[in-house]
Amino acid sequence: MVKATVMSDATTENTGNHIPKATSTTPGQTEVSLGLWDGNGLRTGIWEVTPGTFTSTRDGYNEICQILSGTATITESNGNSFDIGPGSLFVTPAGWEGTWTIHTPLRKMWVVQDLSGAVD
Repeated sequence: MVKATVMSDATTENTGNHIPKATSTTPGQTEVSLGLWDGNGLRTGIWEVTPGTFTSTRDGYNEICQILSGTATITESNGNSFDIGPGSLFVTPAGWEGTWTIHTPLRKMWVVQDLSGAVD
């Protein structure tokens, strides 16, 4: 029997302990990611990050993001930028590069489509 995977409230779920954000350019910025499901080249979960700025790339995977709380500005490598906040939905496709500037603690639900066979 196949069962559903359920998170009762993604906006308040305890995601665990934050660790330093590896690609941050802001000292002290932290993040945490809580996986919910992994199967058939797709993964999903909740991610949270504290204010600051970090670089981001999508090597070998597409990502769909739904912002649950917080605010940020994302600047793409071509200089285009957009603001995100609760309710924002966007896709960063494989090959995408940019910088995230987090204004207030941000939480998102993410879905990753692995294109290479190994997403870490």
